[in-house]
Amino acid sequence: MAGNGKAPVLVVVQLSGGNDFMNTIVPFTNGNYYDARPTLSVPQEQVLPLNDTLGFHPNAEALKDLYEEGVVAVVQGIGYPDSNRSHFRGMDIWHTCEPDRLVLEGWLGKVLRDLDPNKENVLTGVSFGRGLPRAMAAAGVPVTSVADLDTYGLLGGIGEAAERQAALQSFQTMYAPGTDGGGVMDYLAQTGLDVLTGADIIKQAPAMYESTVQYADNPIAKSLRDVARVHTAGLGTRIFYTQHGGYDTHATQAAVHPRLLSELTGALRDFIQDLREHDASDEVAILVFTEFGRRIRDNASGTDHGSGGGAFIIGDRVAGGLYAEYPSLDPADWLYGEDMRHAIDFRGIYATMLEQWMGMDATEFVGGTFEQLQPFKSNGQ
Repeated sequence: MAGNGKAPVLVVVQLSGGNDFMNTIVPFTNGNYYDARPTLSVPQEQVLPLNDTLGFHPNAEALKDLYEEGVVAVVQGIGYPDSNRSHFRGMDIWHTCEPDRLVLEGWLGKVLRDLDPNKENVLTGVSFGRGLPRAMAAAGVPVTSVADLDTYGLLGGIGEAAERQAALQSFQTMYAPGTDGGGVMDYLAQTGLDVLTGADIIKQAPAMYESTVQYADNPIAKSLRDVARVHTAGLGTRIFYTQHGGYDTHATQAAVHPRLLSELTGALRDFIQDLREHDASDEVAILVFTEFGRRIRDNASGTDHGSGGGAFIIGDRVAGGLYAEYPSLDPADWLYGEDMRHAIDFRGIYATMLEQWMGMDATEFVGGTFEQLQPFKSNGQ
């Protein structure tokens, strides 16, 4: 829980495509790793050690710096039984916590409904990026989705102020509840009005923000800067969501993956620094996840879909270190003869964030009871 008396805030960062955990947290003393990856293994002398056997990829230096500060929990070997290697179904499972059936509501959408049952704040949940993630979707739950905070607002491309105002008025009238529209029309009307309300409120954030932190010019850096601007504006958001794409590295991984790690970890470092500058870091915890890992063997130019991935929990209230177990790289232990086995169920990580950080009973949201970690400091620390 936050130690400064403020409501805890959860920031979720999705690494879309399946991040290669083995080349993020590198088993640099393991001969099986180098035998399995003659093309893509990270040279031992380039690894940034975090202990005698594991180290960060050299392009993840910014995250290594945070780890040395003691504010990064590295969660090893995350997955679930019979891991699905399909991007669509795999991500759907992570978004709904339902490996065995298709459902309509996301785990965070249900959390938002519980946090704001009377829908008093349309900014309780905010997503930065293109489209609303399935994780935040739930019936009757307003979520504000923003592609670019600086240009956010309906019909922002209309130049003349009077023309824009007239168009917005027409839009608002169109979405006003009718007298006989029925449930579907009422839902659409309320959704439209929520969008208008959210746009009016959130557009205040950029004008209220000042910072000495210079974020890089890439999508994840811009999104986390937008999270910082909205959070420090005090608009009551409890859950932020953003995405970093491009991790489906079947080919050209040697060029693509290091760049992605540099972008991601630099953005996370700048975000933490920005929050600290605004005295707003104590109430924020970040969960970085991906839908699956990659296979143990490289394919000469990249890695294919696998299992046994990893995650990061980051924040000034986090007790940094290694959590769960790095999957065995002994070929006798490989799943399906080519994958890492998972050590902890991803739903246990979600439950950890909800119960130990957000102060909620996680059972309903993750679909049961799962092993949790202990990655947060007590309020006395």
